[in-house]
Amino acid sequence: MSTSSSPTLRKIGILTSGGDAPGMNAAVRAATLLAAAKGVEVAGIEHGYRGLLEGRFRPLGPSDVTRILREGGTTLGSARCPEMHERSARDLARRQLRDHGVDALMVIGGNGSLAGAYALSDPDEDEAPPRVIGIPASIDNDVGLTGLSIGVDTAMNTIVDACDKIHDTASAHDRAFIVEVMGRDCGYLAMTAAVASGADAVLFPEAGKSADAVVEQVLETVRATRRRVGRSKRAIIIQAEGVSISPGELKARVDERLRAEDGEGLEIETRVTILGHVVRGGRPSAFDRLLGSRMANVGVAAAMAGRTRVMTSWMPPMDLPPEVGERSKADPYCLLVDLGAALEATRQLLDGDSPLAQWRTQVFAGLETVLRL
Repeated sequence: MSTSSSPTLRKIGILTSGGDAPGMNAAVRAATLLAAAKGVEVAGIEHGYRGLLEGRFRPLGPSDVTRILREGGTTLGSARCPEMHERSARDLARRQLRDHGVDALMVIGGNGSLAGAYALSDPDEDEAPPRVIGIPASIDNDVGLTGLSIGVDTAMNTIVDACDKIHDTASAHDRAFIVEVMGRDCGYLAMTAAVASGADAVLFPEAGKSADAVVEQVLETVRATRRRVGRSKRAIIIQAEGVSISPGELKARVDERLRAEDGEGLEIETRVTILGHVVRGGRPSAFDRLLGSRMANVGVAAAMAGRTRVMTSWMPPMDLPPEVGERSKADPYCLLVDLGAALEATRQLLDGDSPLAQWRTQVFAGLETVLRL
């Protein structure tokens, strides 16, 4: 982990990038207030790296962030910016930061946003690169070396609330519902929401199942729920969007098989509900407001101490060697981890190579029969 040779902090820049996550505003607010209290200027950068390249800086003070704590999304806006993969764009971004007097940049976002921060601060590309502090914010919880990212708790509660409502109508009609949630590469939301909502099955990309295997899993779940005695025969199946078969095709194939088995007495109506971007929205939960605020506190303290190329982390699910992560003096529940190590851990998590990804897969493989009971 790195420390800048010139740790004086006169102005800190803040940007939110990538997919929005409830609680980003809490982090922006806390960072602004903490910096202002220490006499440090704050520059908000609108629409992420796109706004950085275009010089869309605006001063942030306490009056600008007073009301944003309870708001979802991000008050600074976000945008995709593939140009940041190019050296020329990063050179322009560094010039913009220098021209606006920004000594350190706080990047609040997911894997792509944090990778952009790492590249932007590469000392091989610039002899005096900007200091960067990463704050993980991703509803998919797909950032390595942190137990939770900003937005996960709110998204999970949104899914559980929707599934609770679906449970009611599914029970009334003994129907099977396939509920698709976000999670293109990481099935964390589907997994945790399945347990929290009392679902009968969960489909997630890490399992690596073929379309045929997924169809069989759903069919066996429906058969099991139809064998229940003295209680509802409804079935709730939560599916992450990254699974190998779409909900529509899954429904069609399951219905076809069920019709063929009608002689066995299997009569059930299958329905699909796609929650989509509803999962991203809404006011952040109390936990996400606290998590965003606490991570921002750790991030500002790190910037004040001259740290760079680090990411704040909330209770990572593994012990970390000192050169990778250290407990923050600003918050005993948070760590500062090496940003490069966090990005490598993220790659392993998304590729299914990490012990954490393998543990998740093993646990939920063992829960398949449990959930059907």
